[in-house]
Amino acid sequence: MPRPRSVSRSDDAVISNAELARIFNEIGDMLEILGEVVYKAVAYRRVADAVERYPDDVAALFRRGQPPKLPGAGEALTAKLAELSASGRLEYHERLRAQVPDGVLDILRIPGVGPKTVRLVSTELAIHSVEALRAAAEEGRLRHVKGLSERTEKNILDGISRLERRSTRMLIHDADALVAGLVERLREARGVRRIEVAGSLRRRRPTIGDLDLLAAVDDPAAVIAALDGLREVDKVVAAGTDKSSILLSDGPRVDLMVCEPEAWGTHLVHFTGSKDHNIALRGMALDRGWSLSEKGWKVIETGELLLDGEEADVYERLGMPWIPPEMRAGDGEIEAALADALPELITHADVRGDTHTHSDWTDGVDSIETMARAARERGLEYIVLTDHSPSLGVARGLSPDRVEEQSTEIARLNAELGPFRILHGTELEIRADATLDYPDELLARFDVVIASIHTGRGQSSEQLTARALAAIESPHVDVLAHPSGRIVNRRDPLPLDWPRVFEAAARHRTALEINGSPRLDLDDSLARAAGRAGARLTVASDAHRTEELGQQAYAVDLARRAWLRADQVLATSSADDLIESLR
Repeated sequence: MPRPRSVSRSDDAVISNAELARIFNEIGDMLEILGEVVYKAVAYRRVADAVERYPDDVAALFRRGQPPKLPGAGEALTAKLAELSASGRLEYHERLRAQVPDGVLDILRIPGVGPKTVRLVSTELAIHSVEALRAAAEEGRLRHVKGLSERTEKNILDGISRLERRSTRMLIHDADALVAGLVERLREARGVRRIEVAGSLRRRRPTIGDLDLLAAVDDPAAVIAALDGLREVDKVVAAGTDKSSILLSDGPRVDLMVCEPEAWGTHLVHFTGSKDHNIALRGMALDRGWSLSEKGWKVIETGELLLDGEEADVYERLGMPWIPPEMRAGDGEIEAALADALPELITHADVRGDTHTHSDWTDGVDSIETMARAARERGLEYIVLTDHSPSLGVARGLSPDRVEEQSTEIARLNAELGPFRILHGTELEIRADATLDYPDELLARFDVVIASIHTGRGQSSEQLTARALAAIESPHVDVLAHPSGRIVNRRDPLPLDWPRVFEAAARHRTALEINGSPRLDLDDSLARAAGRAGARLTVASDAHRTEELGQQAYAVDLARRAWLRADQVLATSSADDLIESLR
């Protein structure tokens, strides 16, 4: 069986159709900014549109000496496409970039700002950045330029505000909440057979840029009209016969692609990505004499188009099993599939308990009983209650006496709620001097002890690593909670010496937590490295109220992205097995 082409090789789609189109569109923009005749810019944009819609890999065709006939691509533009296809670079594009000041093209990203406005502010006011444009608009200097007005200033400031709202990638928790309502309403459109989230959200990346949706339909116009007519739509960016792109009033861009049901499989693979994964699949297809795109498999010799209605059929045609979307990162998953060595990933159904929860005894919102009943209703068999130790003053940590009172309350609730169980745990602070917050004799009485670093984050890497290792090596600590200390989009991770941490965790059988709150910590790359090092892990919600118990699902998503099996994760054990394994 032929091996897939390496995604790092230069003959593997040096440049994609989308990148070819982006460069030609950028050339069109720069020509207008530089004051060239309009028809030149229009010509580049026409070719860009044709390339983006072309069903085959344009660069690959040029490299094989079979240049496609593209509308609007005369001799000169065809030569430029050939140069880009061969090397991924275009001398003409780079020459234009040298003439356009840095930052000017960034201004074009502002919604509602076109090349003519950019040329005016650049030549008349020497504005070459978004920040300079913002200042000029706020000071009312734009209205004095012929062709601009007070209204222009307002529109530019509104556009910058919208750009900034979209500049930070959306947390996956927020993306899920946003897209669920959109999908439900689009599902009701006439002729929709199937609709699913695609792109990075389907791959369960922690943060999301644009939202991608794919629909298999009988009537493309109906579902596109339904999307464009949603009340949340701020602007329809592009509407066509097979796709639509919109900007939400207070959110990201949404791209909807439609296809016929018979071609669902190739479309879903293509629009799920990742880019590197798809490049490798296309390379394998070329080795077999096919050109693979979202539209199907084109037999290169005959031009026949082969369709696959399911994703599994796409992978089967290439001689391998279906690869879960979370693994499609171009990081060894294809080689593993061809070797029949894909791991059987943990699933949400494998999870039996939540190993990190809080109550109103410290910084939680709901009572222990309320948290327990909510977890039972979600199908869990147990929770580990891990309220804080005393040195984390902001969390109203528990004194030893309060620990005893809490233990009595848990025993009462367990008698009432059985067979559901509440395991008595603690989230133990690792102090700045690497000592632990409770004495050993108290720690020995908990069912589960998780330890974490909340304070003293400004210490050196060596000091922070020593604190983590002190907890890992303690005979009473079972789990290192949110080990890197990051909070997505808000706080960077701690600079721990990860190989030392993973080795110690494996040696002492101290589990490392994947935390499903907006921390999303460990991230998938560190969790995968920990698993390879032989460390045990767990998945937890870190819920402080009942609504947050669902955050554990995001920890499972990260575990799947990390290639983890159920037997590597503590939370898939029963309560009895968990306690036994920790002993």
